[in-house]
This record gives sequence, C-alpha cells and structure tokens, in this order.
Amino acid sequence: MRRQLIDASKLDLKETVIDISRVTKVVKGGRNFRFSATVVVGDENGYVGIGTGKAQEIPNAVKKAIEDAKKSLIYVPTVGTTIPHKILGRFGAGRVLIMPAKEGTGVIAGGPVRAVLEYAGVKDVRAKSLGTNNSRNMVNATMEGLRNLKTVESVAKLRGKTIEELLG
Repeated sequence: MRRQLIDASKLDLKETVIDISRVTKVVKGGRNFRFSATVVVGDENGYVGIGTGKAQEIPNAVKKAIEDAKKSLIYVPTVGTTIPHKILGRFGAGRVLIMPAKEGTGVIAGGPVRAVLEYAGVKDVRAKSLGTNNSRNMVNATMEGLRNLKTVESVAKLRGKTIEELLG
C-alpha cells in the first residue's frame, strides 16, 4: 500500500512534547550527553503524526522532533466523534487496544496515548495500554492502530461491493 504524503504547511498543526530523555554515550574521553525528544503534532481534525529528535540541547531536539512528526502525518478516519471499529496497535513490546465509545464518553486513555488520540481529533474513545509502559512504544503502537483503521466505505470499495451488500 502506497503512503500518500500529506502537506503539513496547509494544516493548522499543534504540537506537544510527549517525552524528553537524556541519552549518554560513553567515549574514551568521558561521557557525551544528548537529549532525545518525542513529539506529537496534529490539527485535532483527523491528521496526526509523531516524531523523534536528538540534539545536544533540548530546544533543538524538540525542533527536530517536530520536523520529523510533520513528515509522518497520517489521516485518521472517524465515525462521528469516535473511531470506526476496535483495533489493537502493536509496536515492539507495546500493545494498545483502542475501542470506540458512545458520544459524551470523552478520551479515556493514559498518558502518551491520550495525547495522540486528542491531537487526532477523536473525541470519544477508550484505550488500554497492554504490555510495556515505555512512552515511545505506546505512542508508536497507537499510531500503528490508527493507521490500520478502515471505514465501511473503504472496505466496500476495496471488495467492489456497495455498503448495503457489505452490511447485509
């Protein structure tokens, strides 16, 4: 499946820092310290992306992460204010179960997963993190789950049927 590129300059993107960690490289002369940042960007209207950046200073790492996130934007299909169906996103040891919820439920998710879902523009959803609590793996698993969401229209088109035929 070909990934379509989304032009980030046309969207009104907001960003938030998910995680900043200090990374150490031990060399002959001592230790080299750098900072690694994970950032999520989204327009709260269906488009979301995550990125990581590493630099000697935190602001530079965040800037690099934002640029990386703008390159990895995806579109999240929604049905009203929730997602079309239940999905399990997997990345490394991180597994995130994302479930649709009734209107008025809100975003029931923990930490980094909540940020990704909110920036994707999903208003009513439940999510459960299974496996690791490593923020990067959780965020990547969430993105993988959102990337694999399909609408009834797209499945019907793929199978060459009408929506009525598909739903029986």
